[in-house]
Amino acid sequence: MSSNFDDTKRKLDQAAANVEREIKGVIQRLNDHVVPKLRTEGTQALRSMAQELQKLADKMDDSEKTAATKK
Repeated sequence: MSSNFDDTKRKLDQAAANVEREIKGVIQRLNDHVVPKLRTEGTQALRSMAQELQKLADKMDDSEKTAATKK
């Protein structure tokens, strides 16, 4: 006959195993679906920002050239 302690330990061990399995599943789904999308969209965002920064730098260069010719 098992004691209450043994039953409680068994239930806690089973619950811990279930939680661990669920966490592994969540991590796997994140790795399979979320991470690739973030990488793709992050890369696109960085390229877009780089283009905008290039435009800003060009405008600043043009402003400096215009100011230099007015002096």
